[in-house]
Amino acid sequence: MESLEKESIFHKLVKVNRNAFYSYLLKPLFFRLSPENAHELAKGLLELGDKFPFFLSTLHSITNYSSDRLVSTVAGIKFENPLGMAAGFDKTGELYPFLCKLGFGHIEIGTVTGEEQLGNPRPRLFRYPEFNALINRMGFNNPGAEKMNITLMKQPRINVRGINAGKTKIVPIEDSAQDYAKSFRILGKYADYGVINISSPNTPGLRSLQGREAFRKLFLDIKQELGGSFDFPIFVKFAPDLSDEELLENLQEALDLKISGVILTNTTLDKSSLGLAKPEEGGLSGVPLRDRALHCTRIAYKFLQGRIPIIGVGGIDSGASALERIQAGANIIQIYTSYIYQGPFLPWEINKHIDEYLKKSGKKSISEIVGEKNK
Repeated sequence: MESLEKESIFHKLVKVNRNAFYSYLLKPLFFRLSPENAHELAKGLLELGDKFPFFLSTLHSITNYSSDRLVSTVAGIKFENPLGMAAGFDKTGELYPFLCKLGFGHIEIGTVTGEEQLGNPRPRLFRYPEFNALINRMGFNNPGAEKMNITLMKQPRINVRGINAGKTKIVPIEDSAQDYAKSFRILGKYADYGVINISSPNTPGLRSLQGREAFRKLFLDIKQELGGSFDFPIFVKFAPDLSDEELLENLQEALDLKISGVILTNTTLDKSSLGLAKPEEGGLSGVPLRDRALHCTRIAYKFLQGRIPIIGVGGIDSGASALERIQAGANIIQIYTSYIYQGPFLPWEINKHIDEYLKKSGKKSISEIVGEKNK
């Protein structure tokens, strides 16, 4: 359906005041708390809102932007709009039903590991407001595949859902395939697509699996553990800290292995952009990551030339930066850090900006602009 040209007075008031609503009312409350406590508060508010249908339906009506031009099919999956919530925001799967109502075209849950793990000691998530950035060393804290299964089995399938899987910390690196396979075996029935996460900087040894031979062996071993095939499209998520040559080698391997697509990128260990003498340890996300993530997307698109799709993530914080990532070659995109800084109306703003560009350019779909400025 076309987005409504005529908006109600209520929606016009919300539209005018939406940034103020978050910036001056909710954000100061959240930012008085530690990042993890703020996340728990937001989760609690959403769960409380579920008891009052009017609250969530109203929230849906002012955060969701619909247009036929935004619909696309990627890796055989139909997405109602190109914007997703990246992995890391919903580590347990519990927020999936609520996030589906907040303007996203897909939700990627996890990272989930084969075994339950608490993650690294707190504090492990740090805000850098002057840079619109976060540093995290969460360490894949999650309930594990078996407990997540109990959560997901109670949920209706509302929207596209990705299952992002990583390696349990205590599992030896040589047994990684069995650990990934356990998560996919248990949770695959809930997945529209799966993600092999080998790029988090917070699990010792994990990024060593990005070496071309190690990556190939891991993928084939997971596939074998699952009986020789995946029951859903499978993506692999790479780090921005790979050299251009290493990235291209892994992209060639992804083609050779007939992987469904790639996600570019995870967080970075390069914190030089912060100009701090001693930043916290962990992976940096947010605006300082944007240029490198954009660079990786451009390189990947020129190499892949549409043979497999790209999910672009890292530093996207506006309609303009979202459109830029798509024009660089991303088929769909994701956000996380910017959602924390800018709040629940960001998906509406991003999708509206992209749709207005499509309409003004006389384009009928997202697919017509993928890579258009990276030929």
